[in-house]
Amino acid sequence: MFYVTFLKTKTTNHNHSTNNLSCPAGLTDLIRTRRTVMAAAGEEAGFRCELLQSKDVVQVTWHKVLPDREETLAAYTSRYGQRVNPAFKDKVGFTDAGLQNSSIFIRNVTEEDEGCYLCLFNIDPGDDLKATTCLQVYELHEPVLHVRESGSEETVVSCSATGRPAPTVTLTVLRDNVHFPGNSSLSVNNTNGTVTVTSTAVLTRLHHMDTEVRCAVRVLSAPQKEEVRMIPAEVKQSAEGEEHFHTH
Repeated sequence: MFYVTFLKTKTTNHNHSTNNLSCPAGLTDLIRTRRTVMAAAGEEAGFRCELLQSKDVVQVTWHKVLPDREETLAAYTSRYGQRVNPAFKDKVGFTDAGLQNSSIFIRNVTEEDEGCYLCLFNIDPGDDLKATTCLQVYELHEPVLHVRESGSEETVVSCSATGRPAPTVTLTVLRDNVHFPGNSSLSVNNTNGTVTVTSTAVLTRLHHMDTEVRCAVRVLSAPQKEEVRMIPAEVKQSAEGEEHFHTH
């Protein structure tokens, strides 16, 4: 039996947007929380609110902020303990349930989970304290390096990465005496909302020496992914004249 009576959802005007995550500051005078949480698609996102002063809290609730209302996800009281809205029982859970500190997680985040979340401390008598944290979901696949000789004095190196939002792709030649004549970048929008970015560089005199090439990719401030390959002095070409290096 579901004992906790969730607070009624409120019809309010919010400036929050799942596309533009401009949320109120996560740190209020009495609540410590993070302004923004980032999580990779398919992974777990965590949210935490901590009261900086002890209060007579009777209930802590978590809500997702929608354009026209606040949808309750979970609640905690001393009497009934942890309660998750049945509609989210496979999606949301508590990592720390208490009346002064509260933490929840969202499993297997997707683009639909992006947006702002509200922690609400119901205080006796009648006062509420609340703070907002916004979730940004990103996607970043491993980079792929391609090496192709285009002539006796040139080798073309390219690196591709797919992500959401569009990833930043940086090619670096780790050899001082290899000339870097320039590079170009191409972006392709995919039907699933991701973007594939390819950065290409033409290297001279590469076939005379072993050369290390580094490809670094990232989205937003998420952890960077790298692929580093040593290109031998003589590159064995395939029938099409191209050798592919894939990350593992």
